[in-house]
Amino acid sequence: PIDMAFLFHSTPDRRPVALYPGPAGATESLLSLDAWGQIVASNPALADLEPDVEALLVNRIDGAREYYRVPIDRCFALVGLIRTRWRGLSGGAEAWQAIRHFFAELRNPVPTRREWRHG
Repeated sequence: PIDMAFLFHSTPDRRPVALYPGPAGATESLLSLDAWGQIVASNPALADLEPDVEALLVNRIDGAREYYRVPIDRCFALVGLIRTRWRGLSGGAEAWQAIRHFFAELRNPVPTRREWRHG
């Protein structure tokens, strides 16, 4: 699905990387330093993404325009979800339901134990 991508700074590659999650895994797209610089200039909070640890996850499925700063393992969890659920050319209803659920959890996270309030 082309309507999703995640971007992060790779220290081994010494550059920003853009990946598209899909049924064959994560596919890399070339991302120029100029393009990354423009993205960061427009979104200063991205300047301090932890290299190799945090990513900008982009969701444009079904017309969404959602952007998340997430741990990179969440991005690869999405890749794994797509790889294991995808069927045929279009993915199938189960895959798309799982993808939508993944993003719903990002929008409405369950509080961690430390965030629970009593009384």
